Amino acid sequence: MLEISDLTYRIGARPLFENANAFIAEGWKVGLVGRNGTGKSTLLRLIREEVGKPNASIRVRRGARMGFVAQEAPQVDTPLLDLVMATDAELTSLLAEAETATDPQRIADIHTRLAEIDGYSAEARASAIMIGLGFEQDDLRRAAREFSGGWRMRAALAGVLFSQPDLLVLDEPTNYLDLEGAAWLEEYLRDYPHTVVCVSHDREMLNRSVTHILALDEKKLEVFVGGYDAYLKKKAERIALATGMKAKQDAQKAHLQKFIDRFRAKASKARQAQSRIKQLEKMQDIAVPLEERTIPFHFEDPTELASPLVVLDECDLGYVAGKPVLKKVSLRLDHDDRIVIIGPNGQGKTTLVKSIAARLPLLAGKRVASSKAVMGYFSQDQLDELREGETVMEHVRDLEHDWAPPKLRSLAARMGFGVEKVDTKVQNLSGGEKVRLLLGLMAHQKPHVLILDEPTSHLDIDSREALIHAINEYEGAVLLITHDIYLAEACADRLWLVYHGRARQYDGDLEDYRKLVAAADRPASEDDKHVAAVMERAEPRPKSSKYTLQRKLEAAETEIEQAQAALARIDAALADPELFNRDRARGESLLKERAHAATALAKAEAAWLEASEAMDGAH
Repeated sequence: MLEISDLTYRIGARPLFENANAFIAEGWKVGLVGRNGTGKSTLLRLIREEVGKPNASIRVRRGARMGFVAQEAPQVDTPLLDLVMATDAELTSLLAEAETATDPQRIADIHTRLAEIDGYSAEARASAIMIGLGFEQDDLRRAAREFSGGWRMRAALAGVLFSQPDLLVLDEPTNYLDLEGAAWLEEYLRDYPHTVVCVSHDREMLNRSVTHILALDEKKLEVFVGGYDAYLKKKAERIALATGMKAKQDAQKAHLQKFIDRFRAKASKARQAQSRIKQLEKMQDIAVPLEERTIPFHFEDPTELASPLVVLDECDLGYVAGKPVLKKVSLRLDHDDRIVIIGPNGQGKTTLVKSIAARLPLLAGKRVASSKAVMGYFSQDQLDELREGETVMEHVRDLEHDWAPPKLRSLAARMGFGVEKVDTKVQNLSGGEKVRLLLGLMAHQKPHVLILDEPTSHLDIDSREALIHAINEYEGAVLLITHDIYLAEACADRLWLVYHGRARQYDGDLEDYRKLVAAADRPASEDDKHVAAVMERAEPRPKSSKYTLQRKLEAAETEIEQAQAALARIDAALADPELFNRDRARGESLLKERAHAATALAKAEAAWLEASEAMDGAH
């Protein structure tokens, strides 16, 4: 389907590809991966632009139709559904001609062809795709100009999916989707009947929806069979093999060099020494692939506060008096909560977190919060709040006006901005760097609650892993809105579902919710029935994520070790036969300490057993 041969491409003096080669067969679902800035989006653009050129390095099967999302749907009065259906040029032409044709034979030919391409169900298929991507049934006949840019991007994505090209090319398709839309797209791509090449930083999509990984690394391309986790395993095995071979080669070189140094000056051994010199010169160094360092995130642990941190009691939330987005919301946030908020876009997830953070006044009800609780709030909208024309250093200086420049530069470095970046103007930062700056500025306040609204849209996979690690190391509460299922599963203990004006705890985990979304098959009436049934269940039995369970397991193991060490120390002291004769008070004190240590050991062992059993059930 697609062949890349000896592709070399530069932007200015910077090479992105040097004699890169790859082959993608018909029907493969391929995830294109690589660090930010390595040229993934450029490769997709080259595929679109170079195909068909004489002597091109990129070739697509003759006659194949290629589809991609070039830009959002236009701001016009045409209904969205009509714009989506218009992406299939043949179908549009046939339907138009069917309205005007008069020749009986031509009319017969038109309807025969419409039957062959499943044209009579076209509107139903287009509607199903749009609803799967998050549109409501009533949206389909609304004019495109009534929608925001993000929703028009969804319409453009729906159009290219509807047209079913032979080669579907997608660049970060989940960026404009909610978790429900991303889950639906995973299913759709897995069952797509033709070839897909997709750039994505969504690890779950790369595991669930692709058959191959196309890795862009060191200006080269290489295809791996399987999903992203399989690719990582093969990459690690390759590094381990290269490291072992390099160690053997280094030992061989050292042996040869030792012989040369010892016998080079002796006439009787000169020939053998020269032979080994030539042998050493002919040896080609084995290169060990270098793992690129990902700058870590870090959230300062807050001071301890008693729970609850925030309580919403029978609250109406929204922006206009008398028109609440969410009604009768009663939720509680404790200091150790890890909560992911789920529900389709437009249902009020952001309204909920803004109300919890006191950035939006209540329409009714009562919000009770600790006066000492610091709220750390991140939203994609804040990217526009960075002051254009000012540098990273100037933004960092706002945190600590009295600090000397060296101390401020050290603070910026901890956020990930070294000497080469600290004086960069914010408009020249990448999207990921802007996210890193905003999170760093927020983290310096040592918040008791991290509220993160879609924090990963501009982060590559490795940066998302670093964010997961930072969240799981953080000791405060976390409220997370994300379309990244891998991030959600890694960080969530509990789920809150926001849907149809209500916000409540969800009884189940993300896999349960994914199945709910898939089972609904997204006609609106059926979706309502499924979610309404869920919302009517009793209060949930929270399920811990594997990461959290692992943390509990490790904490229990540490407590067991400490208790066992304390018991060993106390027993050693009590073994002294003269202890009670010499110091009776000391002996009695040790006995009390031993009782406490034994109780602590029993509790730690019970906690370890509970976490271990939960881990077994989570696999």
